[in-house]
Amino acid sequence: MMVMKPVRAFSSAPALCYSRQQSFAQTSRGRQSWRRSQLMTRLWDSSNQEQQQSRPLSNQELVERRLAVNQAKRESRQRSVQERLDRNMKFKRLLHNDSTTNSDQESPFVVPPLYAVKIWVDIDLRQEMRLSGREKRGRVFLESGSKGVQTISGLHQELYGFFSALRKNTFLLSASVPPITADGKVESLPPKEGEAWTIETDDDVIATFQKADEFFHESAVKLQRPCIQINVLKNPNAPPPPPPPAYLEGMADPKQSETMTMLSFYAFPPQGIEDPEAFAFDIKKKWKPFGALGRVYVAHEGVNAQMSVPTNVLDNFMACCKIVPELGEHMENGINIDPQPLTMEEFQSAGTPVNQKPAPPFRNLHVRVRSQIVADGLDKSLDWQSAGYDMPPMEWHQKIKEARETKDTGDDTSSPIVLDCRNDYETEVGIFEGAEPLGTENFRDSWDVLKDRLKDAPKDAPIMTYCTGGIRCVKVGAYLTQEMGFTNVSRLAGGIIAYDRTLTEKTEDEESMFKGTNFVFDGRMGREITDDTLGTCATCGTKTNLVSNCHNENCHKRMIQCADCRTNYHGTCSHACKTIVIKGQAKTEEGSTFSETASETSSKTFESIDDYSVGHSTPAPSVYAEMEHNTRAHMPTGAHMVSGATQGRILAQLASMTREGRILELGTFTGYATVCFLEGARNVGQITGVANGNIHSGPYVMSLERDVRAFNIAAAHVQAVGEKGLGVEAAELVCAIRNQEVPSVDGDFVSSSLDGIAGCDLLRVTDALATVEEIASGNGSLNPAPFDLVFVDADKTRLLDYVDACLSNDRLLNKGGFIVVDNVLWKGLVVEASNGSFSSVADSPDDDKNLVKKNRRARKLANQMHDFNSCIVKDDRVEVVLFPVRDGLSVIRKK
Repeated sequence: MMVMKPVRAFSSAPALCYSRQQSFAQTSRGRQSWRRSQLMTRLWDSSNQEQQQSRPLSNQELVERRLAVNQAKRESRQRSVQERLDRNMKFKRLLHNDSTTNSDQESPFVVPPLYAVKIWVDIDLRQEMRLSGREKRGRVFLESGSKGVQTISGLHQELYGFFSALRKNTFLLSASVPPITADGKVESLPPKEGEAWTIETDDDVIATFQKADEFFHESAVKLQRPCIQINVLKNPNAPPPPPPPAYLEGMADPKQSETMTMLSFYAFPPQGIEDPEAFAFDIKKKWKPFGALGRVYVAHEGVNAQMSVPTNVLDNFMACCKIVPELGEHMENGINIDPQPLTMEEFQSAGTPVNQKPAPPFRNLHVRVRSQIVADGLDKSLDWQSAGYDMPPMEWHQKIKEARETKDTGDDTSSPIVLDCRNDYETEVGIFEGAEPLGTENFRDSWDVLKDRLKDAPKDAPIMTYCTGGIRCVKVGAYLTQEMGFTNVSRLAGGIIAYDRTLTEKTEDEESMFKGTNFVFDGRMGREITDDTLGTCATCGTKTNLVSNCHNENCHKRMIQCADCRTNYHGTCSHACKTIVIKGQAKTEEGSTFSETASETSSKTFESIDDYSVGHSTPAPSVYAEMEHNTRAHMPTGAHMVSGATQGRILAQLASMTREGRILELGTFTGYATVCFLEGARNVGQITGVANGNIHSGPYVMSLERDVRAFNIAAAHVQAVGEKGLGVEAAELVCAIRNQEVPSVDGDFVSSSLDGIAGCDLLRVTDALATVEEIASGNGSLNPAPFDLVFVDADKTRLLDYVDACLSNDRLLNKGGFIVVDNVLWKGLVVEASNGSFSSVADSPDDDKNLVKKNRRARKLANQMHDFNSCIVKDDRVEVVLFPVRDGLSVIRKK
């Protein structure tokens, strides 16, 4: 047995090679896992042999098989982890026991059960394998009596585990006695000429460790255990490593690509795919270097792929596909490429939103085995090589134009029958002029519709069919020619995708005969070809071309829904599904167990440190998201001023940590931060047992706002929370505000409370600073008890005046209380302000006076923010911490 030197008494690190655990798992254990999965597949196949002889496996059976294989892999990994833990504990005991034996001067001197081995690798092999520092200075342990100290194959196996890049027959082994320092430290140095002996046989291995025993007994320096040096030398007669595939030569780094290209293709190889499982594994391995993403289906009949590939390696990807026998010339019409690549920023938000957040069209590369690459529902498989005429896009374009002109003249008897072979939700948002949609909900429903539509058509009638990428028309064409006997069947080569690309590339001013949006099978759910809005929102009836799936996982209905309804209904199709989604969010917020939450978080992927931070923070109640949506709907130009989830959670936490939960907010806006403070004040009241907070005592929030419209929206939000709390009912009540006129508040004062614990007063004022100074002086009409926290999100030009009013005495802010000032980084421009090196369009000629004015204002405010930050940090009355959260929060503690 071979292990690396333990760290911290053999913690949970694996015993073989701590620094290379992941690489080893990807090589040795990865191969073992693949072999196990293949064995499980064969076992599953053999147990269902009778079924397979009579019919192909269904999709459900294929999924069950994949789940069985994955379960076997998981169990194998769990066994491997347990075996490593057991080995670790065993070696921990061995190390402890042999050190105890040597420290006991009266006990007999015995050989400890572990060998310490220094591994030295020659320079050529180091460079070839690109070893890590730990591998270059490798110190490992071998257990006495293990195969690693008795056989050459055992020693080789341990070396393969230690060096992840070591290839069979590329190295030679020798051994030598390691140099020992005066204090008993074993060094790793190149063997001196004539002092090393080769290791080629089992006898050589046994003799090597016998010499280690002898050296242990005879060494003038006391050693803890026998030691030896194994030298790994490059084999001069080793075959050269296989060259990389030609399609990878000179390939750019896909991570450096500025754009992503969306593409699709399909193939019906005449011989079919003999082993879909092996083929799926092979192409996924081949495509890994390209950074390709997408969804690929593999079946005995062929391959169907919708993918995205970094544009700078697109040619390499296409070259790779061409050398795959099952693809190559059998990719009908080649690879369908969208005419316009997406920038990386566009790609990240091109998909339909998930939980109201932008999403890419694809997140990963999934290659799935299916019973069919397009489920057709036919009783038998047809000859997909005989499916009618594959009409080039420009010929198709001309035919459709001629059919339109003929129809305009009133003589359309000779016009072809143009059939849209897609489903109803696809044809509703985009269609060729003059085409007839089949109106099916699923493709497998097409056959009865075709029989009914063409029952009276002559067998030589010209029939033109089309779909998204062409694959469904292959099956329709085969059915029309082979089952229904039609002799003049054609289909659009490459489908709408190829038509769009060809028309864009070959013509400039030619009118597209396809109108509207082409539905595509990725996260985008559609690519706009013309600006015609043909679809009807299933929720409100307005015209739209947006297609999405209901976010209620138990519904997942595909629907046409406008952007407003998608937001208002949380991406669901109805009030019922919306309620289920909101309740599910509330359950996650309030009732998830630790194991459930940990499992969900560990399965997520994060694209930035901000996403990771949000993903590992307790989510805010859903009512806050509804307040954000309302702000965007009613005050779109100021929507960026909402605190947002991260800052809002920080404000709620700060309020929860105050002494009595008394908060003064300067700048209510639409009430997002106000409710955060109210939530924190409520938490304080729950802990202290104080309820019915008000202006004179207990948990309480006072908020001052100048803008009338913002004040009305904030009042509606705070009153909804006061009436329904922070749960699902509050979220629904706040959501209802979105599609109606916000009621005006009579007067300048609104009062509410949360759960009968924390009180809240909203005040509309003309000058917040004057009100604050009145409170501090004790001479105004307001005479509240002192506050524990003052949040300043008001006039940025008078921040020092606000802070000075809080510090002048203890009427406004308690000693030890906090002042929190927002926007102290001012979009990052304070750095340039501190350096005096603004580089702004305001410094250069520009015809857009509004833009110049805007940038001058930004520069002015950045200078004022920098002056504030510089002054307050020098004030002896306070202690300051500036957090680079969002636009910057300065937390100032009053001494």
